Amino acid sequence: MRHHGHVTSTCLVFSVAECDHCVSLTSACSHSMKFSSVTLSATVFAALIITVVRGYKMFDEEFLETKEQLQKLQDGNHLLFQQVPMVEIDGMKLVQTRSILHYIADKHHLFGKDLKERTLIDMYVEGTLDLLELLIMHPFLKPDDQQKEVANMAQKAIIRYFPVFEKVLRGHGQRFLVGNQLSLADIILLQTILALEEKIPNILSAFPHLQEYTVKISNIPTIKKFLEPGSKKKPPPDDIYVRTVYNIFMP
Repeated sequence: MRHHGHVTSTCLVFSVAECDHCVSLTSACSHSMKFSSVTLSATVFAALIITVVRGYKMFDEEFLETKEQLQKLQDGNHLLFQQVPMVEIDGMKLVQTRSILHYIADKHHLFGKDLKERTLIDMYVEGTLDLLELLIMHPFLKPDDQQKEVANMAQKAIIRYFPVFEKVLRGHGQRFLVGNQLSLADIILLQTILALEEKIPNILSAFPHLQEYTVKISNIPTIKKFLEPGSKKKPPPDDIYVRTVYNIFMP
């Protein structure tokens, strides 16, 4: 695996200014994917976990660090709307976070068995991404505003989002959020919980079913391996990361 420069976080997604990189994935079964994205966004993180869950053995990462690298992607007609994230897979260049997530999840049987399940997964993912976006923006806030935003994120998670998933897990008696099979909804929720726990370690203290669920999903062997120290999981963003982002995107 090659690392070029400083890398990003476990809290991810699209939107505003973030640092671009490409990730090339090569599997033992001849599948390949290449990611061009701002940070390790929700798109990339979900895709990485999906590939780990579904048996991809290794991938190479090559991070873009300059305006020129981004401009090269734009000039080469690789970015349909001139912005990342973009995923090259199956001969296509996919853009727009939701489209990317849906394609990869469906390809790897993580998007439900019928229309009803897909709709539930979609609702859960959309809601979770609303919370996740707050985490993505946090490193770009002024220092005085960052602690206030942590309190805001905690309040929204505890009052608006986590009660929904606690009720779902308590009420339906199934192993996962939707049905008895891991789905994109589980991956995005796990990602969000882990990212929040980095800032607020006791964020799940009032949610016993979510606590049990998080342990269970984290201990799926391939996900557990991905989350271990020394894996390809990235650390939270720091000052170098933020500075790199601004260097790429600011005039």
